[in-house]
Amino acid sequence: MQDAQHIIDTAHRMADAARTAILPFFRTNLAADNKWQTGFDPVTEADRAAERAMRGVLARLRPDDAILGEEFGTTPGTSGLTWILDPIDGTRAFLCGAASWGVLIGVWDGRDIIYGLVDQPYIRERFEGGLGQSRLISDAGERPLAVRRVELAGATLLTTYPEVGTPDEAAAFRRVAGQVRLTRYGLDCYAYALLALGQVDLVIEAGLQSYDIAGPLAVVQAAGGIVTDWQGGPAHHGGQVIAAASPALHREALLLLNGGGA
Repeated sequence: MQDAQHIIDTAHRMADAARTAILPFFRTNLAADNKWQTGFDPVTEADRAAERAMRGVLARLRPDDAILGEEFGTTPGTSGLTWILDPIDGTRAFLCGAASWGVLIGVWDGRDIIYGLVDQPYIRERFEGGLGQSRLISDAGERPLAVRRVELAGATLLTTYPEVGTPDEAAAFRRVAGQVRLTRYGLDCYAYALLALGQVDLVIEAGLQSYDIAGPLAVVQAAGGIVTDWQGGPAHHGGQVIAAASPALHREALLLLNGGGA
């Protein structure tokens, strides 16, 4: 792609701007509004400030690109590219002071998610994938991302919420959880980063939006993993999502999710 480096540079400028906007709010007594009438889906001024900061970078550097952001919706563009933004994925964790939330940036070219970042500002870890990039950037330096290869019985499975989704979706998840070595909960987008880093092997979630998965999808795929919906189709629109470290592991997990297997 002709302007690949400009896309990459812009994404890093956006992530830097989001870090600056967010960190003054982290581990403070921050108020939260609730998006839901029942239950709790919080949004804070940190979410809004981060998305405004990222949109400001795009307005300066790539004004012809479209934007889909969690907090401020859709801004049309003419270039054919759409930036998909989640300013804080894991706002519940953010409110708890847990450093498992992240800033998510994905770039959609009308066919595929071609590039993504998962940035954790507090511990200063940035996971990058697509357009020839696959790396973790941190204060310790850079290291390449690469998934590991294990059998299902030796795999580690992550999801954000123990209930996963609907009762049927939760039952499907438990079929996979019953066959792996270890299951852990609550890491939001950081779960996908750990998969790309070769620390875990499966992430299974339901009820996602496109901004929840666009950035992580690019990072996992660039590291050699596979990301689909629970039927094996495209996952960039959200919904039911499975990320796996290998095609073989993906096939076994899909079979269990859909009622087959052990």
